[in-house]
Amino acid sequence: MSNTNKRISAYEIIGIPLLGEGVAMLLCVVPSLLYNDGAWWQMSISSLAATIAGALLILLGRRADNSKREKKLLGTQLSFISVTVVWLALSFFGTLPFIIGDYTASFSDAFFETMSGLTSTGATIFSDVETLPPSLLFWRSLMQWLGGFGIILLVLAIVPSLGMNKFSLYTAEASNADNTGKTTTSVRTTVQRTLFVYVTLTALFIILLSMSGMTLWEAINLTFTNISTGGFSIYSDSIASFTPLQQYLLAIAMFLGGINFALLYNIFTFRWTQIRHKLDQFGFYLFTFVASCFFVVTVLHYNGGHPWNEALRHGFVQTISVLTTTGSVIADTNLWWTPILFLFLILSLCGGMAGSTTGGIKIMRVLILFRNALNTLTSKLHPNAYNPVRLNGVPVSNGLITNVMVTFVVFAFTLLIGLLALMVCGVDATEALGAVFGCTTGYGPGLGASGGFGSYAAFPTMAKWVCSILMLLGRLECLTVYLLVLPSFWRR
Repeated sequence: MSNTNKRISAYEIIGIPLLGEGVAMLLCVVPSLLYNDGAWWQMSISSLAATIAGALLILLGRRADNSKREKKLLGTQLSFISVTVVWLALSFFGTLPFIIGDYTASFSDAFFETMSGLTSTGATIFSDVETLPPSLLFWRSLMQWLGGFGIILLVLAIVPSLGMNKFSLYTAEASNADNTGKTTTSVRTTVQRTLFVYVTLTALFIILLSMSGMTLWEAINLTFTNISTGGFSIYSDSIASFTPLQQYLLAIAMFLGGINFALLYNIFTFRWTQIRHKLDQFGFYLFTFVASCFFVVTVLHYNGGHPWNEALRHGFVQTISVLTTTGSVIADTNLWWTPILFLFLILSLCGGMAGSTTGGIKIMRVLILFRNALNTLTSKLHPNAYNPVRLNGVPVSNGLITNVMVTFVVFAFTLLIGLLALMVCGVDATEALGAVFGCTTGYGPGLGASGGFGSYAAFPTMAKWVCSILMLLGRLECLTVYLLVLPSFWRR
């Protein structure tokens, strides 16, 4: 059997991203030298450790005899195991810059911050990020940019051949909600196209933000964290200190980050026949934003006493930040009317479009749930009528509807168990509610001390571990991780 057809081992699937993480850490030496923050050696040691670990795993995988393992594990099983282990391994090695430099009080804090960065959650344990050296600030931003696109997806886009089922890896990490308008395009081609859009948008907003008056340093970091809908900032007040124009530009970056990247690619390349497959989903995404923004702006003006221009800016930016689960904060939302905060919890659960960088259950699933509920009610009046759930005029399969309902139930179960676990750890009920939504949906900020410009620093150690697990579950849409604990999963 040729090498191109040889099945790649689990060691290599884990080793390749670790090797890439080592290279990414090495890039952080550049701002360290430019700003003379003295942390270059910490980033270098961290980079060396991740690189060596990745290289050893790749070497071990190529020398290992996988025949016995292949008889025990199917390709799909190996994909789900590998994806989960990759995210855990990257999070473990990603803590090294925090630990070696002694920037966190414990390994728990470092793991929390790293998991938040890689999953593009945006929750932080730092109450004052401006005390961190530029190299570590850049590492936080770079983690979100890489994690926002997807670690496994980057491997699929760059590595020529994995010798295994790429679709299994793709669906184990990316949202499997968007299966409308399928074509014969290969998984690798699809991922490469979305990566092209991702890189193009990143370059575009770095240029636009620089032209708006930001320094290049600010533009790079803020673009990385907002186009990835991550929300980390290099300032303790998030994006509140920037000019209105810059805040609007960042909001547009978040909005585009919440759009299906395949749709953006088709728009950029004038593939109009492919656009119609996403119009229902985009329309509902736009409607949800406009309706929610109208409510927030109106309430901020009449109930909060904000002038119209300020209410519009705060409502526009903060609403899109929540809907896309970015987590960038323009004002202390803890001071806003309680119904707005409740609306934000709902919006963060919805998320952006499937196939975007956002978290949550994805707006397409919400649309299918609504239409299925409406059709169920209609069938009570007309039991003999044929009235299927449709997207873009095409009937949706029962399998997809079942998948959507299962995903919703699993997310709800995760939120409830997470809420209970945080309260058992000693977190106040309100704080726990905000934290479980913030970490599971990928939005980041919670309620109370962890909301607004706050942080998770005061959370008990065990609660931080619960939040870290919730971030991983939310990033992999729960099912990928839950499958590993099913006895049936381990049977051929």
